[in-house]
Amino acid sequence: MRVVIIEDEALAAERLADILHEVDGAIHIAAVIPSVEEAVRWLACNKVDVLFLDIQLRDGHSFDIFRRMSVNTPVIFTTAYDEWAIEAFRHNSIAYLLKPIQAEDVRQALHKLEVLRETLLPDVGALLSLMNSPRKEYKQRFLVQIHQSIAHIQSEDIAYFHAMDKCVFLTTIARAMYPVDYTLDTLQDMLDPAQFFRINRKLLIAYRSIAAMHAFSRSRIKIDLTPPPPRGIEALVSSERVAEFRKWIDT
Repeated sequence: MRVVIIEDEALAAERLADILHEVDGAIHIAAVIPSVEEAVRWLACNKVDVLFLDIQLRDGHSFDIFRRMSVNTPVIFTTAYDEWAIEAFRHNSIAYLLKPIQAEDVRQALHKLEVLRETLLPDVGALLSLMNSPRKEYKQRFLVQIHQSIAHIQSEDIAYFHAMDKCVFLTTIARAMYPVDYTLDTLQDMLDPAQFFRINRKLLIAYRSIAAMHAFSRSRIKIDLTPPPPRGIEALVSSERVAEFRKWIDT
């Protein structure tokens, strides 16, 4: 943690530095600054994690810093006077410590800062990664052909896909069945996983097609689909997929 101490009394600044190192040996004191003028110049060019800020400085009140520039850094005020507390909390104040400052006071103030960071500040790296990552688009419709007729089927109207005789077929909620030029493996990657699940080697179902579920042997699950699958296609969740299926259903 990088810290700057803004304090015009050399002994008070030295004591605070000793306390900070006692509380956390990893703290780095980037600067000790005695005046408003120097603080404004230094803060304009440098960044730290927290300011320890005395209120009465040699050339004015430290509040003058905030009047002259925008300060987004959290502030822990240190002063011998309690009359400035209300004003202090208008300026990014985490804590208001009265002199003589004790190690426990500093420890609690820094703990409060960490808690606030964890609860209020976003993970900027994760947000940037998410913003820069292309959003995956799932397939919304399928072109199908029966003889000379071509139609498009919305994904939301599909009940399931099944593999049979080396072909893959699409079945709609309205019970229409069409061949498609995709394997089940390809379809599994193309479709929204929140809506479709591959229950076994031959059947990829839509959540909306599930009419009922039944416990089956070896902890498997048998599913009643609407419409029912063709003869020879069993709507049975394979044993290796049961745990993932339960999680999908319970999401």
